[in-house]
Amino acid sequence: MTSGKKPLDPIVKVGLGIFVGAFLLIGIGMFLSRPDRSIPPYSVGSQEGTVVAIHLPPWTTDHEIAALIQRFQKVRRETHNFASMKIRPTTPQDSRGLYQRMTVYIFSSPEWAEPETLHRYLTASKGDQVDQAFKREFEQAARGGYRFDEQIEEGWLGPISPPGHLPSQQVRLLFRETVSADSSAMQRKDEPGGQG
Repeated sequence: MTSGKKPLDPIVKVGLGIFVGAFLLIGIGMFLSRPDRSIPPYSVGSQEGTVVAIHLPPWTTDHEIAALIQRFQKVRRETHNFASMKIRPTTPQDSRGLYQRMTVYIFSSPEWAEPETLHRYLTASKGDQVDQAFKREFEQAARGGYRFDEQIEEGWLGPISPPGHLPSQQVRLLFRETVSADSSAMQRKDEPGGQG
């Protein structure tokens, strides 16, 4: 009697091939779809018009928030298309492009980025003391922000300063630059309404 090994059944070979192939595909897929580690994880909590409220984990450092704000700046300069940053068009009716003005407020607590909270902040009455107290609380809860329009682009760490006001001492201005006419009207070929 020879004690040689029996060859594997063809069905077993196919099964093993599928098993190994599946793990190989999963590994390749995980590698290709890995999150961008150069910016902190974040979620868009709400968006109302040109204003976007995002939240990120409470342990996110100021350095990581600055990296996220600088990514917004880079996207505006390079593609002017914030869809990759999970933001819906802020100026969908503007013939010059889908993102001509935008303000992003960054929070560590998700409740500040809720749609109802953002709406209450944006519609707060100037004469109502309760609304004004809420507005101050909302602004103080922010960890940073990014804003651009046809004239200026700015990014900061710290509470919200209304547009046109000098930032408080709690605010660290990362950049404040004049927007050139060419860059504000820039539109990529692959953006809806673009040339090409």
